[in-house]
Amino acid sequence: MTRPTARVLALLEILQAGGTRTVADLADRLGVDERTVRRYVDHLIDLDVPVRSVRGRYGGYRLAPGYRMPPLMLTDEEALAVLLGLVAGRRAGLVTTSVAATESAAAKVRRVLPEALGRRLDALLATADFTAPARPVTTPETGVLLMLAEAARHRRPVALTYTAWSGRRSERTVHPYGIVAHSGRWYVTGADSASGEVRTFRLDRIEAAAELPGSYEVPVGFDATDRVLSGLAEVPYLHEVSLRVQGTAEQVRSRLPAGIATVRELPADAAPSADSADPEAGEDVGWVRILLRAERLEWVASVLAWLDLPFVIESPDALRDHVRALARRLADCADAVG
Repeated sequence: MTRPTARVLALLEILQAGGTRTVADLADRLGVDERTVRRYVDHLIDLDVPVRSVRGRYGGYRLAPGYRMPPLMLTDEEALAVLLGLVAGRRAGLVTTSVAATESAAAKVRRVLPEALGRRLDALLATADFTAPARPVTTPETGVLLMLAEAARHRRPVALTYTAWSGRRSERTVHPYGIVAHSGRWYVTGADSASGEVRTFRLDRIEAAAELPGSYEVPVGFDATDRVLSGLAEVPYLHEVSLRVQGTAEQVRSRLPAGIATVRELPADAAPSADSADPEAGEDVGWVRILLRAERLEWVASVLAWLDLPFVIESPDALRDHVRALARRLADCADAVG
């Protein structure tokens, strides 16, 4: 969409706010001269927008009473943002509707766009590709997501029918503290009546939800994202791993995929022996404990290599064999001659 067309839409938005606007005021707000304003008004009239001319000392332009702007009039940038948002949301697995609904929404946006702009966006969507693979969609009920978000905003309790990962179905009352999107899934976290603790629930496992009367307070400083990630790190897996790593908690967290581990600072007297420390790290660099769960220990070994920080394996002992095996493979590859 050209700049003049965008300014015509801007003129329509100003007039939509109501009242009579002088030509001088419109020219100043649009950054054009008064002659150009009159040309823009003529263009709106050609589009069957009922712009009325008001004569006199306080005259200018206004919209006919009762007129409402069409439901969708977008600039190039706005149209691109909407369509790419739909595509990116679907690929990230965060769209809470079916693929058909997403495609239908995109088609509706496409139909109301000017022909030339529509052709350009069609070309972009047909030729653009993404380096990250599309995530599988686990679609929660749209109504559940919106209702939980509203309950969290207004601090209203919610009754849930929930099916856990183990298949156990339960009824519970939850005080939703926040909604979090992570790795293609939506989560709600809050106080749970069944356990008496703060819990995290996957929205696609919620069968039914209903707002209840009452209200509650969110704990001061509560971080919904941090709670969801720490909750995911506590999900049971085949192996439970405990490590001590020399470095700051911030360093370690920045090198670990979000949601796989809990990281805790250790007191100075909990540090391993000097033989385990890195002399180049400096005496002021402390140690942290990492607790994580994994299905495969060889994956944990690769994570430790990626950390690139001194570490001590506390448990399980079987992890030591995987670390040694990875070290040998890396050494063999480094020594190989092409």
